[in-house]
Amino acid sequence: MTPCPPMIEAAPLPAPAPAAARLRACDDCGQMVRLAALPPGVDSRCPRCDAVLRRHRRSMVSTPLALAATSLLLCLVTVTTPFLTIRLLGRMRSSMVDSGAGAFVDDGLWMLAVLLVATVVLVPLARLGLRLVVLAGLTAAAPPVWLGRLLRWHQHLGAWSMLEVFLFGALVSYTRLADLAEVELGPAVYGLGAVVIAMVAADAAFEPQAAWDALEDRGVMARPAAARAEAPRHAPIGCHCCRRVAQAAPGTECARCGTPLHPRKPAAVSRAWALILAAFILYVPANVYPVMSVVTLGQGGPHTIMGGVVEFVHTGFWPLALIVFTASVAVPMLKLVGLSVMLLQMGRPASLAALRRRTKLYRVIEVLGRWSMIDVFVVAVLIALVRFGVLASITAGIGAACFGGVVILTMLAAESFDPRLMWDAAAASESETAA
Repeated sequence: MTPCPPMIEAAPLPAPAPAAARLRACDDCGQMVRLAALPPGVDSRCPRCDAVLRRHRRSMVSTPLALAATSLLLCLVTVTTPFLTIRLLGRMRSSMVDSGAGAFVDDGLWMLAVLLVATVVLVPLARLGLRLVVLAGLTAAAPPVWLGRLLRWHQHLGAWSMLEVFLFGALVSYTRLADLAEVELGPAVYGLGAVVIAMVAADAAFEPQAAWDALEDRGVMARPAAARAEAPRHAPIGCHCCRRVAQAAPGTECARCGTPLHPRKPAAVSRAWALILAAFILYVPANVYPVMSVVTLGQGGPHTIMGGVVEFVHTGFWPLALIVFTASVAVPMLKLVGLSVMLLQMGRPASLAALRRRTKLYRVIEVLGRWSMIDVFVVAVLIALVRFGVLASITAGIGAACFGGVVILTMLAAESFDPRLMWDAAAASESETAA
């Protein structure tokens, strides 16, 4: 068995170092690492679990600022222009990006209406706006003291911006609509593709850690200087939001962003189990009940998730069948089983290689979580357009609401789980074995 490297013991921290040489606490394994100055384009990684601790970029403000402004402008165009238009037997119906929200309300699924508007309109606009204000504030001679609060909200909203997921859902919907009627692409479709590309570039150029360090270097802190004195008798704690390491009592607010400091996420195991069990319960009706009902000239009926996959297979759309099956069936099950396995194996002896594998699995689960929303977005696009009464009509079913609940619960479970507990438990087990 390969022993885990030891944690740094409680000791007075040195004076603040330059941004590139500050102490960082790895979010995935808890290792304390002193970052070295690296050239642009090179990432600082944790030596224990290989997590990215900081990305070094040539331009910290100007390039991310330009890309954020471009993304915000494209996003505004996308959500305010026509998305799709369908023509069926002389009748026409158009939709906007968020038109599915109104259709969800008409079908009695208000939760999905809120989820659609939040993840496709409100959160992307809010996140881009917050980033733009923070980066613009960093160019000021005296940055305002509330910039840190905005950057903190920007961090929290990251996982809930789903425009790229909606784009894939729209592509799947288009293939179904093209078999039913004539479909025209509106300006918002091209805007959606452009904004997704711009946002990917903006996220790649922006390094939140560099922004946090720049704010601290310029004296923009959440707590006044008199209240930032560190207590050498306490062990170092890394802030889960801004990653600043400080010697402070648990529960003390981070001096830089104001987040309460805890060595590990409070009640991480119990909260993760509760959310996983709730998701398991909803997963059954999500796959049993129909996610939508399709009726054309009086023919048709309810469709489940697997029914949609089978329909794509029968019509020859194998790639789309694979995408829908992976996102709507395989990924949710991977998240539920993966998190359950990590929780069940916690406390058992594990080699360094095994811990690294579990940590990589956790990262995959965290990244893939929101992509399961593809099926909900497919339903949203379809029900917004196909409302022609007896000619053709698509309505959302209770299965879609249950599936949306599964996606949200699994995302919250991954966010609540603390992978550092796996490393702590393995180290404790090794200590007991050695004793």
